[in-house]
Amino acid sequence: MKGTKMKTITNLNSDKKYQDPLFKWPGGKRSLLAEIMKIVPGTYSKYYEPFAGGAALFFSIKPQKAILSDTNSEVVNCYVQVRDNPEDVIKKLKQYQNSEEDYYKIRASSPYSETGRAARFLYLTALSFNGIYRTNLKGIFNVPYGHKTNIVPCQQEKILNASKALQGVSVICQDFQEIKATEGDLVYFDPPYTVAHGNNGFIKYNDKIFTWKDQERLSKFAWDLSEKGCKVIISNAWHESIIDLYSKFKRVDISRSSVMAASSSYRGKVKECLFFY
Repeated sequence: MKGTKMKTITNLNSDKKYQDPLFKWPGGKRSLLAEIMKIVPGTYSKYYEPFAGGAALFFSIKPQKAILSDTNSEVVNCYVQVRDNPEDVIKKLKQYQNSEEDYYKIRASSPYSETGRAARFLYLTALSFNGIYRTNLKGIFNVPYGHKTNIVPCQQEKILNASKALQGVSVICQDFQEIKATEGDLVYFDPPYTVAHGNNGFIKYNDKIFTWKDQERLSKFAWDLSEKGCKVIISNAWHESIIDLYSKFKRVDISRSSVMAASSSYRGKVKECLFFY
């Protein structure tokens, strides 16, 4: 059975307000929420988001039963500490100042406590250049200072709101294929990818951040879950190779403005897909 291309969405705009994610994340889906929400089922048993990152969809729907997971231990630790010890995280963040000197001092630090690690993570993701999270081959965060001196490092209300939404939510560091979703559950997959190399360089470039074997593994796993009766949604790049992987799924094509370039003059239109079943 071939998937159905439902429609193409362009120039996304929505007046609806959603709760902000706790932190910025490369490839975050805040700009696509209006369209993703249209295909989120009205009822489901438990919510799974195996590539949590900024978890924009989770914070928008605030499911009563949910499991967030990611392979990035800093992401997982941050959510756990904000869920369990928000006041401690806030206290540590309030000690940090927004300046270039402080930024590089904190970037070079290695906090001993888990709440200290969470505070450092929130500080760096807030003040790094273009909100980028990137590490070198040794796993050390290496993004330069963003020079946005108007940003307050400790956004107390956002942390407390996130803590409230995370109550009762399991947060686990694991591979996406380790989730135990069953019939009636909703699973949202948002794997790492870039749409910047939508033509010949797509496969080669993306293989550095999420291998093609992982893409194939994900598409098979997603289909297996749908055959078990799970409700599955996948965000991915608009590319013929990706579309072929999800030929059994329904599809929505989305065209939006890129926000990743440093200068607006270099920001063009990018295309992405939503697959669902």
